[in-house]
Amino acid sequence: MLRVLMFGWEFPPHISGGLGTACHGLTHALVRQGVHITLVIPRLTGDEDDGGAKLIDAGTVKFRKRTATKLRKTSGGNPGSAENPESFKVGDTIISVIEVPSKLSPYNLAHLSKPVFREEDWKGTILENELLGGKHTAGKATHNFSGGYGDQLISEVGKYAEVARAIARTTKFDVIHAHDWMTFPAGIAAKEESGKPLVLHVHATEHDRAGAGGSPFVYAIEQEGLKKCDKAISVSNWTRNILSTKYGALSSTLEVVHNGINGGTNASANAVSHPLKDRLVTFLGRVTYQKGPEYFVEAAQKTLKCFPDTHFVMAGSGDALPRMINMVAARGMSKCFHFTGFLKKPDIDRLLSLTRVYVMPSVSEPFGITPLEAIQAGVPVIISRQSGVSEVMPHALKVDYWDTDALSQAMCSVLQHRSLANALTRNGAERMNSITWEAAAKKVKQIYYETVRTN
Repeated sequence: MLRVLMFGWEFPPHISGGLGTACHGLTHALVRQGVHITLVIPRLTGDEDDGGAKLIDAGTVKFRKRTATKLRKTSGGNPGSAENPESFKVGDTIISVIEVPSKLSPYNLAHLSKPVFREEDWKGTILENELLGGKHTAGKATHNFSGGYGDQLISEVGKYAEVARAIARTTKFDVIHAHDWMTFPAGIAAKEESGKPLVLHVHATEHDRAGAGGSPFVYAIEQEGLKKCDKAISVSNWTRNILSTKYGALSSTLEVVHNGINGGTNASANAVSHPLKDRLVTFLGRVTYQKGPEYFVEAAQKTLKCFPDTHFVMAGSGDALPRMINMVAARGMSKCFHFTGFLKKPDIDRLLSLTRVYVMPSVSEPFGITPLEAIQAGVPVIISRQSGVSEVMPHALKVDYWDTDALSQAMCSVLQHRSLANALTRNGAERMNSITWEAAAKKVKQIYYETVRTN
């Protein structure tokens, strides 16, 4: 039996986005196909559905404390600032510890007015910086993890890597699998400790989230992972191209495995009443740059000229939400625009049961599982061409994210022509039969075997 040591950051039912959903679907499918999975999560609450995988709470893992030798503390100014970093040595690696006056998240990055991380400080390391602090001594200890994406994320990424090294010493496995940038340092640490091959799974990149203005820290982790991995799985050809052109990843290491979706009942069948009449258009996702919420608002204003009784829902939370609320108010659309905040699965199902059209105008979308959920609920979808999911959905309406005229025309066409809406949902539903986690797991399993055989 193939044994996989897997590192994730979140797992249902406690998730913030599609990463946890994808990790859940793939893990369960791999187990059903006979793969032994040991999945490490920063923090478990006990109500996770393991699906036969072995789940490990990183906060319960004991590790050897290391002795951190302070090398230098600059005089004058504030120690630990960008101008006056403090350096520590661990093994042969020198790390500069710098205070970061912002929060980092895999989804919403607070972009700094000036860089506080210098490439020479951390490039080529596994980024074990803030976990040190000059406080570690001989002996064993455990780390406490919040498991979230707050202002301690950088520190927790480093601590997680240290735990990964300890797990790699005591666990039997054939291959390492790390999901997204928060776990890449952990994957690298486990590879260095064990000598086993490393497979990275890229669900999104910093380029997707923020374009050219992203965090240099996250970029560095992603590039380090791509440099040291044996294989990198991207969730679409769209993402594969980004890894090649923006990160310089070797084409020989890149593989594409599209995400899947779990089977389920048609949520639209549960609709019993419609409080907002019949014309409801929904945006469902993080309200942030990557998802293109402003293009949804612009297209909505144009759609109202044709169908003034249409209502629009923006479901989700994110850094751009206040700006979207102000944008809607400034354009006089408040009476027909509704903001729900973050929704859990039962509420998402209820919303989709009321929705006539689902819209995903993403600027750069590695994949996008939500359109599949909408089709599964019997809702026709409109998606941007700049998305990975468009590669597996020939029967969706596709527009360029920036073309709000085309987006509005697509909305109006679906709202006006019931036959078009029915054809989109019928053809989309047939396509769902091949977009499964079982199909994705079969490809990932083959990548495991090839990677193990060649290492």
